[in-house]
Amino acid sequence: MSSPVDERISDELEALKAILMDDFVVKKTEDGPDSIEYVVHPSTGDDVDQQFVCVTLEVRLVSGYPDVSPEVLLRNPRGLDDKVLKSIHTQIDKKLQDNLGQPVVYEVIELIRENLTRSNLPSGQCVICLFDFVEGDVFIKTQCYHYFHSYCLACHLKAGKNWYQDAVDRLPSWQQADTPKHQTCPVCRCRLDLDFETLKSAPPPVDSINAPPFRLTAELKALQKKMAEILARQKAKGGVVGMGDNGPPPLTITSPSDNDGGSTSQDADKADALARAAAAEAAPGSPKAAPVYRGPYRGFNRRGKPGGRRGRGAPAGSR
Repeated sequence: MSSPVDERISDELEALKAILMDDFVVKKTEDGPDSIEYVVHPSTGDDVDQQFVCVTLEVRLVSGYPDVSPEVLLRNPRGLDDKVLKSIHTQIDKKLQDNLGQPVVYEVIELIRENLTRSNLPSGQCVICLFDFVEGDVFIKTQCYHYFHSYCLACHLKAGKNWYQDAVDRLPSWQQADTPKHQTCPVCRCRLDLDFETLKSAPPPVDSINAPPFRLTAELKALQKKMAEILARQKAKGGVVGMGDNGPPPLTITSPSDNDGGSTSQDADKADALARAAAAEAAPGSPKAAPVYRGPYRGFNRRGKPGGRRGRGAPAGSR
């Protein structure tokens, strides 16, 4: 028998439904409400296109809530770095302590919304060009809430289309018609529906224009020298394959003494003799050559059936 739900929780859920409409989800069990989920966006009025960050809030209504603080989780953050998320978590913990004994879900939602409104600009780097988002950049938010410079995304989609077309041209003609090309997000591979011409008209990232020209510093020179020494050592030991080779490297038979650099002509002669002896034993007509099976084909462990093919291992005259 389910236990009665605290009246304070019922009143809170009714108030949340009246304020947030159907945008929040309540998960229930036999004992009543279990958790609340809600995707929080920054306050931008009715302009949804200007919402560049979001996070999914999950509030688990533990036993004893609201006299006990609920568990609050922030999942699937978009456009928020770890510093912002850590600050939001700290503020939520303080809010839960200050409002212990009373419903607090709406207060937590508003606290998160205020932080998202202040941070309504994607932080971090464009994963295509690795430059930061700065003032003056023209960037785009995809349907999956990932961010790229519009110019960079246009270059990425163009390169992907060229590579795809090159791969399709190598297929037989009967397969080419069944291989449609879709634009996908470089991060999560979700399908994108974007206007390529609009993306292509965007200017390059500001930092890429103002970036100083590349210069080979002393640190890079030292790193190049170190890596060249490692490459030479690996090539000398046969650990690098495919650099200037006309074909696969030959296979050789070595003995333990070869690893120490102490192989002699006697060792080579001995290995040669062993190889010739092995070949002679395996030659047709040799007493040690393996007999070749020339009998009728027997299936793969089939069961014998009345009137059918005899089972494996059955006498030759059985059915």
